[in-house]
Amino acid sequence: MGNRTPLFDKHEVLGAKIVDFGGWDMPINYGSQIEEHHAVRADAGVFDVSHMTTVELHGSEVPAFLDRLLANDFSRMTRPGQAMYSAMLREDGGVLDDLIVYDTGEPYLMVMNCATREKDLSWMNQVATDFDCTIRERDDLAILAVQGPNALEKVAATISDVQAKAMSELKLFQGTWTENWFIARTGYTGEKGVEVILPEAEAPAFWDRLLDADVKPIGLGARDTLRLEAGMNLYGSDMDETVTPFESNMANTVFLEGRDFIGADALRKRQSDRQLVGLVIPGKGVLRAHYTVYSNGKEVGEITSGAFSPTLQQGIALARVSETSSSMTVEIRGKHNEVTCVEPPFVRHGKQVYKEKPN
Repeated sequence: MGNRTPLFDKHEVLGAKIVDFGGWDMPINYGSQIEEHHAVRADAGVFDVSHMTTVELHGSEVPAFLDRLLANDFSRMTRPGQAMYSAMLREDGGVLDDLIVYDTGEPYLMVMNCATREKDLSWMNQVATDFDCTIRERDDLAILAVQGPNALEKVAATISDVQAKAMSELKLFQGTWTENWFIARTGYTGEKGVEVILPEAEAPAFWDRLLDADVKPIGLGARDTLRLEAGMNLYGSDMDETVTPFESNMANTVFLEGRDFIGADALRKRQSDRQLVGLVIPGKGVLRAHYTVYSNGKEVGEITSGAFSPTLQQGIALARVSETSSSMTVEIRGKHNEVTCVEPPFVRHGKQVYKEKPN
């Protein structure tokens, strides 16, 4: 038996298929993964993401600590509660994890992946020894992500008037504490929505109210196809300690000028021709992780994440390659299948948005 979120009993009652995910017993689907995917694109769905690691950062030198820890520039935050997506790097520039940090003031709030929890906390505590910064894990909190074009309206109908007003005033990638809940306009699907961090004891009742408001429960399976359509990386698949942000389509989250964050010197020196690109296959072919990618008949890399896109009705993938061209193929069961190299994301707000990548 793995770790379980406060909503585990709810998932069992709904007949969810439970799988191990980073040491947690989590729902992969509640029936049809395709229907769950479409529910988020067309209406609203709720994900239990309480397995994520939530920490508070206390101390007078938290901003300086974050400036040292993260490749993104925390000093660029200009709005109260603003969220920032960043990589946390090794000295050699490899990606230890990707995370979101919120500029909430004392204490600051950070959410990280569950599978890297022990490694992340050990690394952060090691770095924090040079700063007035204390890291406190909040394992007493749950996280529910509500995503889809109707998500904000349906959430507003299930929370207090005070919370609904606070949520209505949020801009994209901004969050706020309201009545002991943290509500943020963030997500992992490319749709409108919020992520709600709340006391674990209050999560089951909130879950029930959402389902009563016709918000569909969504498992990890649809979460993966939704994030892939949105061109969002999955740690351990599209990036890890062996690659840099520049090789992971994350260059826009790296600010080198005038900064001395961990890994900065390595990024200034480390050269690579590899890049993370999107691939689309015509017809009925499905692209899977680790399939080999070719350009002009030459092996140039492999797929890192791939799936059939329920929205686009075709196979899509992210792939790390050293070269792109107008003549690219992927080897599937010994056969070379033509693919088009594109710039992710593939889908935004339920619509195709990808464009062919210039060569």
